[in-house]
Amino acid sequence: MVRLAAIIATVWLVSTTVVQAGCRLALVLALDVSSSVDAAEYDLQRLGLAAALDAPEVRHAILQGASGDVALAVYEWSGFFQQKLHLDWTLLRSDADIDRAVLAIASMTRSHDNFPTSIGQALGYGATVLKRAPVCDRRVIDMSGDGINNHGYGPASAYRNFPLQDVTVNGLVILSQRAGVVEYYRDEVLKGPNAFLVIANGFDDFRESMTRKLYREINDIILGEVAGAETGRDG
Repeated sequence: MVRLAAIIATVWLVSTTVVQAGCRLALVLALDVSSSVDAAEYDLQRLGLAAALDAPEVRHAILQGASGDVALAVYEWSGFFQQKLHLDWTLLRSDADIDRAVLAIASMTRSHDNFPTSIGQALGYGATVLKRAPVCDRRVIDMSGDGINNHGYGPASAYRNFPLQDVTVNGLVILSQRAGVVEYYRDEVLKGPNAFLVIANGFDDFRESMTRKLYREINDIILGEVAGAETGRDG
């Protein structure tokens, strides 16, 4: 009886630990495939994101989190109705799970290439993806792009009309010849406490910038402003 009681206690402890661990982060990665992004730049995003997820420090951050799992989804966005889900919700609980996600991202085929930049619609689509997410402590949309909204409604309308109240939106701006993109993302796109912006110096810098961004998002690191590299704000 003593041995049976010990076994029951052990099973209860393990099951309680699993329940308490749960999911710590539901992360949606949204990639810009509007007409301003050419084929070579698309490949730099696609392969850069796969490499960032595969980076040793990002893998470690995902798998060593004591407070629960990371759930990941990936979609592309451009015009009003031009969004494509490439990776549906996947729990990253092992290296094999990450391997499969990396392969899926690296194998993506571009969905659209001749539509404008509709950030409001992209955020609305992200909200619909999050509705099907596992129950997690944090919910984050990671918006990357190289331009400002130029078609349809903007981020403010999306935040008013979609269930994004408890969602943090971070940004990754890819610098190009377009003026005002950093300011637009900082003022219009970022949302939620500790939301932050990472700036990539062109598409060639996308991989390194996304690696840095994923590591920070997964670890929920709060930093001050670093001019020219990362900015953060509460709101």
